[in-house]
Formats: sequence, structure tokens, C-alpha cells
Amino acid sequence: MFPLQLLAGTCEVTLSGSDSMKYDVNEIKVDASCGEFKLVLNHSGKLPANIMGHNVVVVKESDFQIVVGSINMAHGADSGYLPSDAPVLLKTGLIGGGETTEVTVNASAFKTGESYTFFCSFPGHYAMMKGAFSLN
Repeated sequence: MFPLQLLAGTCEVTLSGSDSMKYDVNEIKVDASCGEFKLVLNHSGKLPANIMGHNVVVVKESDFQIVVGSINMAHGADSGYLPSDAPVLLKTGLIGGGETTEVTVNASAFKTGESYTFFCSFPGHYAMMKGAFSLN
């Protein structure tokens, strides 16, 4: 059984995505005392990034529909299929099966009490690969 909630008491969050288009968590909570935190994504599947690529993108919950509406293959994999002006607060690289990516972010980009959403921006994945993100 996978944990549904991930607490980042050590200022590092590690989650996994699979070939079945699922993260192993649906909620990430980062401790507000973290000056910065690291988010690590492992792709536990076997398929390559061009077929079943995964990343983690965090946006304000109020921006979620706008951002996922802008996902387009024409923007390319390097941008996570997102336009350069998308209101994104955090974005990892896009990876394929067996790969790992990480990003370190200044926690000041987030506010306690604000609602955020994390998701995969590979086209079509966000419907199944999303969850709540918060700074507590």
C-alpha cells in the first residue's frame, strides 16, 4: 500500500510516478520552517519519456485550469509541454522509466494557508496524476 500523504519534515520530498500514470502520493505537505526544500521524482516504470514521461509541476490551485489548458505537444518536452509564461511555481524535468529528477526550491515562493496543486504536465496525464500541495 502506498502512503497517500507525504510530509516533508526534513525539507526533502521524494515521490514516484509509474507507467500506470499514478503518483504514489496524492498530498504533499512541506514544513514552513524550511528555507528551501528539495523535490525528488523517481519514475518507477520502464517506458521512455517520449511515451510515458513524468514530471512534477506545482501551481496555485486557482491557476490549475489555466495551466493545464495550455499544455501542448508543440511547446516541447524540455518545457514540460508548457508555455514559458505559464504561472508555474515549481517544475522538475520530464523523465522516463528508471530515471530520477530533482529540483531545489526556495520555500518563500509559497505561502502558508494558500492552496496549491501538483501534477504531471505530460499531455493527458494531469487528469490522473495530481494532488494537493501545501506549506504548513
